[in-house]
Parts: sequence; structure tokens; C-alpha cells
Amino acid sequence: MTLRQILRLTPWAVRRRIFESAERHLLPRIAPERRLRVARTLMPLAPARQGRARVTSTGFLRTREGKARVAYAAAPADVRRQNLDRVAKALDAAGVDWFRLPGATPLSTAVAVRETDRGRVLALLRELARRDHGQLRTVFPARRRRADPRVVSVCWPVVDPAGSMPLGARYACEIEFWRESAGRLTAPRRNAVADSVPADEPAVIAPEPVFGPFSSPDDVTGYRTRAVFTAVDPDRIGFPIDVVYTWVDGGDPAWQRRKARALADNPWVTGTNAQAANDSRYASRDELRYSLRALHCFAPWVRRIFLVTDDQVPAWLDLTDPRITLVSHAEIFGDTGTLPTFNSQAIESRLHRIPGLAEHFLYLNDDVILGRPVTPDLFFTAGGLTKFFPSTHRVDTTPRGPGDRPADSAAKNNRRLIEQAFGRVLTRKMKHTPHPSRRSVIAEIEERFAEHVTATAGHQFRHPDDISLLSSLQQYYAYLTGHAAPGKIRYLYTDLAQPVTPLRLAKLLRGRAVDAFCLNDVDVHSAAVADQEALLAEFLPLYLPYASPFELARPRPATTSLTTATRAVTAPRQPLAGSDDRPAPPTDVALPPVA
Repeated sequence: MTLRQILRLTPWAVRRRIFESAERHLLPRIAPERRLRVARTLMPLAPARQGRARVTSTGFLRTREGKARVAYAAAPADVRRQNLDRVAKALDAAGVDWFRLPGATPLSTAVAVRETDRGRVLALLRELARRDHGQLRTVFPARRRRADPRVVSVCWPVVDPAGSMPLGARYACEIEFWRESAGRLTAPRRNAVADSVPADEPAVIAPEPVFGPFSSPDDVTGYRTRAVFTAVDPDRIGFPIDVVYTWVDGGDPAWQRRKARALADNPWVTGTNAQAANDSRYASRDELRYSLRALHCFAPWVRRIFLVTDDQVPAWLDLTDPRITLVSHAEIFGDTGTLPTFNSQAIESRLHRIPGLAEHFLYLNDDVILGRPVTPDLFFTAGGLTKFFPSTHRVDTTPRGPGDRPADSAAKNNRRLIEQAFGRVLTRKMKHTPHPSRRSVIAEIEERFAEHVTATAGHQFRHPDDISLLSSLQQYYAYLTGHAAPGKIRYLYTDLAQPVTPLRLAKLLRGRAVDAFCLNDVDVHSAAVADQEALLAEFLPLYLPYASPFELARPRPATTSLTTATRAVTAPRQPLAGSDDRPAPPTDVALPPVA
């Protein structure tokens, strides 16, 4: 048995102490290019489940919450729906009157039944749970000991074959027993809308998005409820939200030839910081595939996804899914800038020109990944303001110099523009998170600082004069013009080259306690590339084991051009509701009407 195998079976607290001791005393003595390899050996990644249980012959696996059915395809919203529908179907079959109401959390669902039906409902739920390894639990106990509970929950947990991503009690259906008195039904606990309804009020049918924000905006599945629960509170977000990714495959031979020609045409690059055009900037290690898995799992409320590339299509991407659109650089640059471009800051300056993009959107680099289920209010206010997430790291106060990293040069240029326009001094960087954005705000920046935006778009590689429009400038500009507000996000950033990264990823895998994380690759010794790739290949499938609908069952042989990849796609792409080819002010978009 190897050391990695032994450590994988070692209790977490012991493994952690061993690693932390090695980090202080052993790793500093090892050559930098070998540190990550040793760190990976000392901190092998493993699912946080109990014991050494394996998948049984009946298809179940023991997790920290108990037995879970092994599933090869799943998502939180789907598991939540299945739990709810099982309960609703059973209540209907038993002739029990029920109605749906908002869940206690965005991830759970809730139904109400009369208190007089509690005995037979509890018996029904016990039998349902017993038949298929469900979990029936008391959520809200009775006021007196040994009396019947006032709220219970039931779920049928699922888990991936490795046991790394259980979907259990958080997605349960909760059953509330409402007391009838004086012609009204009264809830056993408070909810977001109403604690009492007329007992004889007829039921109405309302679509899924009415009951909470953790759902697809076009989900029209109807559920029985009472009229008061069709009202949506002022804090709910009703406008469409899209996502924009930028992606490049630096290993594509055709792209490498384009880059070599561009470098020959831009000799100034050799006199700047090496990060203006280093290979790490363009490396693709399948992060995009897993970032899309996270988006599908953790943000079902996203309307549409746009992937901006230099005419490149990932080998695994399914172009037939109507929710995802490939956008070439030529489509957004038009007659502006200089193509081909290898400058992420130039590409950022054109993203608001994507045809059909919603007014409100999230911008993600492919190494930014959602870490757990989130709702739109993490990124926007109901009134349409974007939120931004300042870092604790400061922008260097020294004047811009030729040795500055491109990101630092851009931050200093942003600072100068903000100071000139508003008399305020930009001091903090932004976290590497999804960046909430508005097309109209970016278009306003483009008009106000036209000289700087145009110059940035024209640089084929990251230039000392560039601005970082979407990842820093727009946040401060929107804040100072009344279009943004500070937000809070649980977040992890780690550089793949750092020896501490295996420990951070192990903690992340065990706790899943961040809203987003960034696995950045700033620069790396060539000897450590294989170790970084091995670390990601170990971590990402454990953290996000379920394939998204955007993945082909049989990938193409390699990255290919957009023209080649779309030849097999015969059906024309239909525009989605709410799309617009121009930046526009936000409008009130109603949730699906109640039938």
C-alpha cells in the first residue's frame, strides 16, 4: 500500500495535522518545482463520507446522512422536485387535501395539510420512506413531549458513485400540519407570505417560480396553492439573468499559429511583464466543463449562457442545447479593435456587444466555479443594482511602471479614471468571483472613456495602457453612479502552483461551504504542469461528479473551429424570451401568470 493510499484512509484530523506540519518544516526545503507533487502525496483528496462503504448490490451507498441511492445524473433542483412530487402524488392518491407554500429555505419545498389529517399523513409518509430508503424527520416538534410533530420533512437522498456529492435533507419536502379554527387554517410556524388562510378558500394553480428563486425562469409546472401564496414579495428578482464565459484552448495548433504571428507583429510584448503573454494565461484543463456543471447544478435560474471564443469549440460541448450560444470574437469586435486578439482585457471590453445578451448578466472566467446552490440576490438587488465584492488586497499605490503585472497596470489605470471622473481613489481590488454586470452601464463607460476602451480593444496582448473594464472598472463606476451596491460572498481563491492548494481543496471538498471559488494559474514552472493537471483531474470530478446537459456523450476528437463544429447542427437556434440586441435599461419582467 502506497503512502497516498494510507493517508487517504487516515482520519481527517490526523491528515490535516500531518500536512500542516509538513507545510511548515518539509515543503520549504524541497525544490519549488517539486513542492506541489509532495503536497499532493501528503493530502490525497477523498470524499467526506463515513467509513469505507461501497456501492451495494441494491445500488445504495452510506453517506454522513445515511443511505443514499446512487445516481449517475442528478442536480439539486431535480432532486428537490422529485421529493415534492412524490409527496404530492401520495397525498392525492390518499385523498388528502393539501396546498403548496414557500419553503423555509430556497432549497426546500413545503406543503400544508390539515392538522386533523396528521395521523394518516404521518402513516403514509412512514410507509413511503420505508419502501425506498427515504428519510422522515421531525422539523418542528410538538409543544408537549411525546405529542405529534407540527412539521416533518421527507426526502429520498441520492449520491454519485464516489460518494462525494450527496443530495439529501437540504432538498427535502416539508409537510406542515395547519390547525383549523373559526373558519381559518393557521400555520404551525411562520413563512415568508402568510401564516393564516381561509379554510374554505378554493385552490389555485401556480407555476414553480412563484414559490422561490431556485428554479428555471421558464418552468411552468403548476402546483396547487392558495391565492395569497401566488403573491411575490418585493425582494424577489424578476428580470432575466444571463451568463457570459470567455474561454481559450492554448493547446490548439491553429490558435498557436495565430498567436505566433501576432507576437511577431507586436515586438513591444518582449519589453513588458512576462504575464502579458505567458502560456499559463491560455492553458485549458477542462475547468470550463466543470464550471458549467456547477452552473447547471447550483444556478437553475440562469436564462442563457454565452461562450465567447476565438472561433474555438471545446471537444465535449454540445452545441444543440438552446440555452448555450457560441460567440466568436469577430461577432463582438466587428470593425473595432484588432483581431485575432490574445488579450483578455480587450475581450472583456466587447462582451456587452453580444447579440441577445440580457441587460443583467454574470461574467465568469472559466476558472471561476460556483461552489454551492445560490440564488440571484447574491449578485443583484430586486431593483436591478449589481453587487460587487471588494477584495482585502489593495491596489499598489506606487505609480505604474514597466515591471508591473498586467492586472496591476490595469488596476492603476482604472484608479486614475475613477479619480479624474469622481474625485474618489480606488484602493481595493475585486475578488475573482462571478462579476455581476449590466450592459447599459458598460455601454456608458465605453462612451465616457472612449479613448481608453478603444485603446484596450486594439491591443492584441495585455498592454500597460489597458483598463480592466468588467473585472474592476465597472464595479466602481456603477457604485459611484448609483447602479451598484457592495455585496458579500463566501469565496475561496487559490493559485494552483501553491503547495497549500491540496489542503485547501480537501477542505473545500469536505465542507462545500463557499458560494464560489477560483482555481487560478498565474504562472508555473514547466516541471510542475503535470502536477497541476493531476490535482485538477483529481479534484474537479469529485466536487462536480454529475455531467451537465451541455456535454456530449461522445466528445469530438479535439478542439475545433466553430464553423466545423456547427455543420452537424441543422436546427436553427431560436431566440429566447427577453433577449435584446442592444444595451437597454432594466424592465419589469413578470413571473409566469397564475392559472
